[in-house]
Amino acid sequence: MSDTLLTPVHDADGEPFWEYAARGELRVQACADCSELRFPPRPCCPHCQSFDSAWRPMSGQGRIWSYVVPHPPLLPAYAARAPYNVILVELTEAPRIRLVGNLVTDPDAPLDSVPPDQVRIGARVRAVFGSDGLPRWVLERP
Repeated sequence: MSDTLLTPVHDADGEPFWEYAARGELRVQACADCSELRFPPRPCCPHCQSFDSAWRPMSGQGRIWSYVVPHPPLLPAYAARAPYNVILVELTEAPRIRLVGNLVTDPDAPLDSVPPDQVRIGARVRAVFGSDGLPRWVLERP
């Protein structure tokens, strides 16, 4: 096992997501024909089978749908950061879309910046983007 932190896997379908994130924008793939939002990105709409898509801007607002605090961390590189949270966020504009991330105090804060006992299902959060371009989440009202 490596001591390297996990990094996103970039593929042709998801590359626009990461390009927008690097600019501080949260966007989700939408079918250009039926307007259905989808995540993770894929080449074909699962609703109408269209191959035409667009990237729709999201407000970045959502709520914590679920979370976990890994015990122990699965990778050695994360051991020094434990305990830390991994949250699943339901987007306000698209409740069927849920994004995985970390709840932090500010965009470049460490993964353990929010104590696990302060994470609550249903808490309102908004997306922020660290200097590495990764989306993270902060509480709307800390």
